Amino acid sequence: MSEHTFSLTHILNNLNIESLNAMQEDALEAHRTHEEIILLSATGSGKTLAFLAPLLERIDRDSNTTQALIIVPSRELALQIEKVFKTMGTGVKVTCCYGGHLRETEENNLKDTPALIVGTPGRIADHIRRENIRTQTIHSLILDEFDKSLEQGFDEEMEFIIGSLPALRYRTLTSATEAVPVPDFVGLSNPHYLNYLTGNESEKESLSIEWIESPDTDKQETLFDLLCMAGSRSAIVFCNHRETVEDCSHYLKKKGIYNEFYHGAMEQRDRDSALCKFRNGTVNVLVTTDLAARGLDIPNIRYIIHYHLPHTEEIFTHRNGRTARMEASGTAILIVGPGEYLPEYTAEKAKPVQLPAQLELPERPKWSTLYIGAGKKNKINKIDIVGFLSQQGGLKPEDIGLIEVKDFHAFAAVRKSKLGAAMERFKHEKIKNRKVRMDIMK
Repeated sequence: MSEHTFSLTHILNNLNIESLNAMQEDALEAHRTHEEIILLSATGSGKTLAFLAPLLERIDRDSNTTQALIIVPSRELALQIEKVFKTMGTGVKVTCCYGGHLRETEENNLKDTPALIVGTPGRIADHIRRENIRTQTIHSLILDEFDKSLEQGFDEEMEFIIGSLPALRYRTLTSATEAVPVPDFVGLSNPHYLNYLTGNESEKESLSIEWIESPDTDKQETLFDLLCMAGSRSAIVFCNHRETVEDCSHYLKKKGIYNEFYHGAMEQRDRDSALCKFRNGTVNVLVTTDLAARGLDIPNIRYIIHYHLPHTEEIFTHRNGRTARMEASGTAILIVGPGEYLPEYTAEKAKPVQLPAQLELPERPKWSTLYIGAGKKNKINKIDIVGFLSQQGGLKPEDIGLIEVKDFHAFAAVRKSKLGAAMERFKHEKIKNRKVRMDIMK
């Protein structure tokens, strides 16, 4: 058995994946014979593994140098890639760099030279200018969702970064959108294309498209009805404006629907908390802007509700990419208000929603989220938290859900019916000899 096969088997086992899909296999083979690749594939198709697996074959594990750089348009996507890479269990050091938290934390991480750096253009450019990143040995560059980075105006930062990589040899660009021009500063000369876009990505068989008419310009009552129909199944509600996101979230809470809101003006800890509570089942509804339309890897989302109609077909496609991922099915619902019309690209495919005669409030979620005021930088990991909750809190394995550990804090899902008693048991206890603040997230 070759080293590549052994390594790949190990990686797939760690990711709980039986085998690569056709796109990932083609990408792995193409990276072995081409230095420049443009990979076009739909959201949710597995692009992250398609570029991480071949990247590992180019990393020298015996070299204490930075060898690869992945640039992404958002901190959420950077954190997602870092999480996938760490789950692969390769032992290769990775560091994530993004705005919204202390630069000094990243500077300390960069001192212990990582082989791979994942980050957003502004923060990576800042580290290069401060000479925190040693660029002389970086031979591989991946621009994930490069079209979005260009849309968000990161041209200057990206040009500076690429111009700072004297040893750059391998370039991989990925996108879920076709026909985006690649700027000259990327330095492509003869790229190999892998195009897995069908030309109509919103027509996945696993995704059904529906619409409902709202009698009011303010669509909140119609949204409430839809979420009652959805019951306890997870749903993301997309709005075009931050103010509407918060208004809808507050309205739904008053009506008895547990939810979290999420947008770009929030503090990083609040964004982390909102996503964590949605991922772990503390809430089943996330109200958000298009910030959540790309890069968020949240499994088993059943409904995408377009509270505001998307401005373009591309936005529609990316929003819908949060559901019907891989083999799962999902439903996208557009709410059409007075004076609005179904977009042309949905008119033939969309079917009217059939609301049941009787609507009931969804059941309350069975999980709560516990905030723990210590994290990775305090040498606390998931195993420590599980042990603490089990031993000091008296919780059984089935009472402990998803645990997410950040740099300086962590979140743990605990069965709501057991959390009160557990809090009493461990309110004076310590984790790894450290007194740590704990709160139930409201």
